[in-house]
Amino acid sequence: MKVCKFGGSSLADANQIRKVCEIILADPQRRAVVVSAPGKRYNRDTKVTDLLIALANAIISGYDGSRELDAVVSRFSLIIDDLHLDEGLTETIANDIQNRVNSYDGNRNLFLDTMKAAGEDNCAKLVAAYLNEIGEDAIYVNLLETGFYLTNDYGHVKVLPETYDNIYRLNKHNEVLIFPGFFGFNKKGEILTFSRGGSDITGSIIAAALRASIYENWTDVDNVYSVNPNLVKDPHPIKEITYDEMRELAYAGFTVLHEEALEPAVRRNIPVNIRNTNNPEADGTQIVSKRTNYDGILTGIAGKKGFVVLHLSKYLMNGEVGFALKVLQILADLHIPFDHMPSGIDSLSIVMREEDFNSDKEKIVIDRLKNELKVDEVHVQRNVSIVMIVGAAMSQTVGVTSRACGALSHSGINIEFIVQGASEISIMFGIKEAFCNYAVQALYHEFYPF
Repeated sequence: MKVCKFGGSSLADANQIRKVCEIILADPQRRAVVVSAPGKRYNRDTKVTDLLIALANAIISGYDGSRELDAVVSRFSLIIDDLHLDEGLTETIANDIQNRVNSYDGNRNLFLDTMKAAGEDNCAKLVAAYLNEIGEDAIYVNLLETGFYLTNDYGHVKVLPETYDNIYRLNKHNEVLIFPGFFGFNKKGEILTFSRGGSDITGSIIAAALRASIYENWTDVDNVYSVNPNLVKDPHPIKEITYDEMRELAYAGFTVLHEEALEPAVRRNIPVNIRNTNNPEADGTQIVSKRTNYDGILTGIAGKKGFVVLHLSKYLMNGEVGFALKVLQILADLHIPFDHMPSGIDSLSIVMREEDFNSDKEKIVIDRLKNELKVDEVHVQRNVSIVMIVGAAMSQTVGVTSRACGALSHSGINIEFIVQGASEISIMFGIKEAFCNYAVQALYHEFYPF
């Protein structure tokens, strides 16, 4: 069995949905399909998920939301009409969204997740209906009835282990299974969503649960490229990349695949194939456990903004047993995750996401560090980006760090910090946000001169 996930651009309108269904039917092994909500049809268009967020915010703010509701239903209605499907499907979708609106009880987080999930859920019903219309046996999969359970942790949901066994039971079906992506349920039956782009995660979970031979992730590009195509003209295409390399690049800003999407596939050793819905003949990029060929020192370069660094120092810190643990406990008490922790003899820096470390939490953390741990100095640096070079071949190559630092230096870019993991497949540079894209370009031209 092959599991296919189609992104929002692949499902933006009726014509795109026809392409998707042609791709599904072109290979009899494609028996499980995960869909996103319809995306943008053109540059200035609005994604259905954003329309649903606008509707939710209108209701939360005390408005009736009628204009926003009409905008959502109209998008689905237009697709249904263009596909010549039964008009009753429009009514079904309109009723579903209205019922979600009526469910608001003051819990904003729960309501936002409930509304956001309507895009994927109703798109799955629509795709299943179209496949049935053209003569293919297909069924919409109700995730609540199936038992697609997530941890009850708003903003940081994870799949519960029992979900895999629940989904595996669907193997008995001969029909094409159409799953909505992006969301699941807690044990109370309440809807919870992954972060934006989370349909990639759903697809990986489904692939692992069904023991798929491959997980095809269909999007709007022929390949994963070595750098953001918006920053460099005609970037080097990546034909093959390891799970670890892709994980690093996704974390650092590669938007072609959600950074959490690989874990379920990795655990089952399921290859992931990035493909282009608009050019299905292209081979795409294979993400595998071990590469068979290398076409350069680096595999990719990425940059991501939105980080903050907590710098602290204390004389003889290195001799104080448990000091770092105490620092991390203060962060844990405030539910603040951290990403990296470069350190010196008497200094420690903690890299976090800006979204997790607001000004209120900053004040509490600084006060506790001063009062409880008696640090000598502490300050916070905001507007930091990370720029990462990734490549499995780096560990066997001398001078990569020197070349990277030289390229940044020659471009007048100051390095705030450097982190290299034990695997030696990546080097991360802390750069001021204003220079993030410039740094990516400088590194690309150093390692891809032609």
